[in-house]
Amino acid sequence: MKKIEAIIKPFKLDEVKEALHDIGLQGLTVTEAKGFGRQKGHTELYRGAEYVVDFLPKVKIELVIEDNLVERAVEAIQQAAHTGRIGDGKIFISNVEEAIRIRTGERGSDAI
Repeated sequence: MKKIEAIIKPFKLDEVKEALHDIGLQGLTVTEAKGFGRQKGHTELYRGAEYVVDFLPKVKIELVIEDNLVERAVEAIQQAAHTGRIGDGKIFISNVEEAIRIRTGERGSDAI
């Protein structure tokens, strides 16, 4: 099993969710996040004063899937989240040793 974590622009969330649903994946966790990479924030004007916004709003998507679905999921996320502009996000993939469904006690791929 693998865990995919994707940091994307918030307005791309619905497109990514639909793309993952279209390849047969259900269940994901979404967290609102703030951060910056190469963008390094930006300045905004509010009531005549200029403010530096260091952390930009992002969305973090997490899903645990079987190894054979990883490439399809990554491709779906990349295509749906892509705008071609800086700040499109990142995808991280890591190994998951075990998964346990709390309600039934199922383990491994049965739990996901």
